[in-house]
Amino acid sequence: MTDASSGSDEDDSEEERTAADGGEAVAAERSPLTEFTPEVAANRDPDHDVAPVFVNRWSPRAMTGEPVAETDLLATFEAARWAPSSRNNQHWRFVYAERDDEAWETYLDLLAEGNRTWAADAGALLVVVSKTTFDYNGEPAGSHSFDTGAAWQNLALEATRRGLATHPIGGFDHEAARERLDVPEGFDVEAMVAVGHRADPETLPEDLREREAPNGRKPLEEITYEGSFDADGD
Repeated sequence: MTDASSGSDEDDSEEERTAADGGEAVAAERSPLTEFTPEVAANRDPDHDVAPVFVNRWSPRAMTGEPVAETDLLATFEAARWAPSSRNNQHWRFVYAERDDEAWETYLDLLAEGNRTWAADAGALLVVVSKTTFDYNGEPAGSHSFDTGAAWQNLALEATRRGLATHPIGGFDHEAARERLDVPEGFDVEAMVAVGHRADPETLPEDLREREAPNGRKPLEEITYEGSFDADGD
């Protein structure tokens, strides 16, 4: 994921905006779609040929406190909208507050203290919710969390394309989120997500700075099993 700084030159700033809208003003080598960012290249080494955007996505905490442009935020939701879905039920819902909204402090207060220290500098906070039943018959949908996870991934990849940071959060009060945000029965509160512009890691508390880097992944042989599940490798 690239830094969100637009530079001091007005023409460069315009090019960044054009690229975020899918234009061709920025050379391909500057795009997270086509090349690993330097920080990712230094920390991640995929074993197989995949589109760089998948590897470039990671979860920074350091954010500037700047608002996220509405066009960028809505584009991430648009990407989520096109996720695959069992019976096209589209279980995902996103309840959110931008940092200048009256509800901002309500969202911040949902977070565990350790997450609140850095998420306070996000441009938006999202609560991800999933509908637990099918629309067509009202029966339980076993894939509601699975499908909603696919929507979140789409959102994160579009944010990466636009040079934004996204950080999913599990450390928050799920029940308080349900009550304070009026989430009805039949929907599960799944996660929160901080969205914002990248900042220098030095802005983080000392204990988080050393963790502000893309992490690795388990090798394929630890997560894939041909024929039957064989966790022990026997």
